Amino acid sequence: MTRFLAIASAEMRILARNRWLFVATLIMLLFALALTFAGSAPTGTLGVDMLTISVTSMTTLSVYLAPLLALMISFDAVAGEAERGSLGLLLSYPAGRGEVLLGKFAAHLAALAIAMIIGFGAAGAVAAFNGGASAESVVALVRLICTSIVLGGVFLTLGYFVSSIARSSAAAAGMAAGMWLIFVVLYDLGLLGAVVMDSGGWFTQTVFPWVMVANPADAFRLWNVAAADGVAMASGMVGATSALPVWAAPLSLLVWPLIGFALARFAFRKVEP
Repeated sequence: MTRFLAIASAEMRILARNRWLFVATLIMLLFALALTFAGSAPTGTLGVDMLTISVTSMTTLSVYLAPLLALMISFDAVAGEAERGSLGLLLSYPAGRGEVLLGKFAAHLAALAIAMIIGFGAAGAVAAFNGGASAESVVALVRLICTSIVLGGVFLTLGYFVSSIARSSAAAAGMAAGMWLIFVVLYDLGLLGAVVMDSGGWFTQTVFPWVMVANPADAFRLWNVAAADGVAMASGMVGATSALPVWAAPLSLLVWPLIGFALARFAFRKVEP
């Protein structure tokens, strides 16, 4: 436990020195505030408070931004150490490779958590002050922050995986960008094309919801939408959420970090300094 905490503490100092913590927090804060003010128009039409609309907008923001920030932080966690010549020194410490990855993960996840708590929390407070808030919308905001941290954790572990199999930081960056594009953009485009071709048939009614929730980004979106009626109505995803059991999206999102970490640890075992 002491070795794991020592690695996490060192990684946290590196993030602070490189201004990653400040930049990530600033990005989350600015985007969340911008979406809060830009998305305040539908409150009167939908009959919900401004915080509910803000949470709906920030859910969409988090689907794109949380994976991107996580991959930007983690893509050179192994490849970068190897390029800088510090991987051999790191592996000479009395800590297993799993502990090394776990220490990096704890520090990086803490940085993402700080950015999301400050960014989403500040935007939610502004929305509640300007347009009101209900108990359900406050719970939805807390859920959004917690699930955004989990989503970030998924892509941190996937970032460690690509960093372990890449031969250089540049290659790892390219693979991380491709992974973000596949999970966040192309996956949904592929499903949309399949639904259009199916024209409301067996795939759309039976297979599509399960294939959708298998993607951690979509599982995150569905979990936040399905858990609050106001958010579901504001997002227009009532149909998609009603086709799945309530446990499907939470299970998918919570299992993905374990899958990603297992892949990263397996790949890291084969890396030589």
